[in-house]
Amino acid sequence: MSARAVFFDVDFTLIFPGPTFRGEGYREFCARHGVDVDPVRFDAAVAAAEPLLDQPEDATYDPDVFIAYTSRIIEGMGGRGPSLDACSRDIYDEWASCQHFELYDEVPAVLKALVEAGIRVGLISNTQRCLSSFQRHFELQGLIAAAVSSFEHGRMKPHPSIFEAALAQIGAAPADAVMVGDSLRHDIEGALRAGMRAVLLHRGPGPHPLARELQDRGVPVVRSLTEIPDLVIG
Repeated sequence: MSARAVFFDVDFTLIFPGPTFRGEGYREFCARHGVDVDPVRFDAAVAAAEPLLDQPEDATYDPDVFIAYTSRIIEGMGGRGPSLDACSRDIYDEWASCQHFELYDEVPAVLKALVEAGIRVGLISNTQRCLSSFQRHFELQGLIAAAVSSFEHGRMKPHPSIFEAALAQIGAAPADAVMVGDSLRHDIEGALRAGMRAVLLHRGPGPHPLARELQDRGVPVVRSLTEIPDLVIG
């Protein structure tokens, strides 16, 4: 699956949340608003809230969706009270700050390997985070040839237009480009519908439950980004 361009999702593909956006971090946020939560319930609360992010394909970027998602997490942790909405909005605002995130160890080397092989690298993210700030914060300048966020573009993945905008920015045809991400619906299905190829990143334990079906559709499933250069460098 050699490619001229490779696009990456950002959150949970290139970076992951630090302590601020884990159970204890949520507890501290909530305590500042007088909301009491149990950090032990954080992981289950996140899993229960995730369906809220599965918006219609033609959905525009709407901060209220992410604020409602955050409120559902807080509620799942036992949080109640009139300050819940304000707390959720504070957490949403802080999500844009790169300082709260960590880069997966393999990312710089993988991006450099792709660029050195003559492959153009891009970012496509359903985020309000400034992607220029993201590149500066994690010292990735010179490696990224295009970056499109749903906040700036208007539409969110999996809508084809956000992929088309990224392809136009990087100067590649859909058939020459590969999308790499951790979301089957947003990254993989969206890219395939836009005429691109795709690779699903599955960092979780055990095989992905749809790995065989995805392989049959020409979508490799990888456990680490270190596998990407071998897949796309012709």
